[in-house]
Amino acid sequence: SPDAVPSSPGAATSAPSVVPAPVSRPPATPEEKKQAVLRYILEKISQHDPRVTKTVSETMDINQNTVHSYITELIEQGVIRRVKRGQYELVRKQYKFCLERSKGDLDSDLYAYQKYLAPIIQDEPKNVQGIWAYAFTEMINNVMDHSLASEVHIRVDRDPVNTAVIISDNGVGIFHKLQEHFGFPAPEEAICELFKGKLTTDSANHSGEGIFFSSRMMDDFIILSDGKVFCIDKYEESVLADLEEFSVPGTSVYMSLSNSSNKETSEIFDRYADSDSGFTKTSIPLKNIYDSSPVSRSQAKRLCNRMDRFEEVTLDFDGLEWMGQGFAHQLFVVFQHEHPEIRLLPVN
Repeated sequence: SPDAVPSSPGAATSAPSVVPAPVSRPPATPEEKKQAVLRYILEKISQHDPRVTKTVSETMDINQNTVHSYITELIEQGVIRRVKRGQYELVRKQYKFCLERSKGDLDSDLYAYQKYLAPIIQDEPKNVQGIWAYAFTEMINNVMDHSLASEVHIRVDRDPVNTAVIISDNGVGIFHKLQEHFGFPAPEEAICELFKGKLTTDSANHSGEGIFFSSRMMDDFIILSDGKVFCIDKYEESVLADLEEFSVPGTSVYMSLSNSSNKETSEIFDRYADSDSGFTKTSIPLKNIYDSSPVSRSQAKRLCNRMDRFEEVTLDFDGLEWMGQGFAHQLFVVFQHEHPEIRLLPVN
């Protein structure tokens, strides 16, 4: 609403502001309150809270006996299990599948999703199903068209809070293939380019957007191949160890997402694209590219490779203490002078 709404033409604009009446919402039902408490119990257990009962009681403003009764209910339903007095863990279900190219399992990227993953997540919210449908089929499509793999192993780890998927193939490692195709001097160069997006070895049939958007839709996204790691956020060592144990020669992709995520696929697409020009924006987390603070012009030149394909580039310096003068000059003076039409947005 405007600050002042004249009551008639010519009325003084200093009239008192119109304050909209508060929206009336019906109070939560007892069942809705209970479901909120159950979700919070599961959240605290997933975070390994050593005093779950006390935390939930104080936060949700209910007595501890009620919390105990809810915890007992979850144990009886097989959702959680008691580790020891006062400590619990989520019950995780695990599913394993194998796709073989010779049997036609890799003829369609939808086949594996519809047969294996969709039935497992069918009770999740539509937005969560939509994210999994996009990311899973994109990763399977990469295996189909680029890896030359003869088989793919899929593992789904699922508990009441999160779902994680590992897709592992026995084909050509992704970083090695990108390095060979584009003539990069090292696999690390391929990893750097993946952060930008629009990178594909088959531009006639692929846009190079699948990994970029999938990695930003997921809560965790890791690619392990050729002894190298690609991830948007820092990974937990336990996850990487699990990936290495599960991995076969080729490429392994780890993806995890909260079952109650409020992300929307459209929101992620809109953040980096527009309806007229398509995929025009990218974001590069520099801490995941450089082992230490970047200092040289050559580092900046490699970073600027293919950045002219975008209209806006966000450079995230989070986690870096400083940058060298040569690096800064090459990036923010030389490149910017050569490409004034490109908007560079340094953050953090």
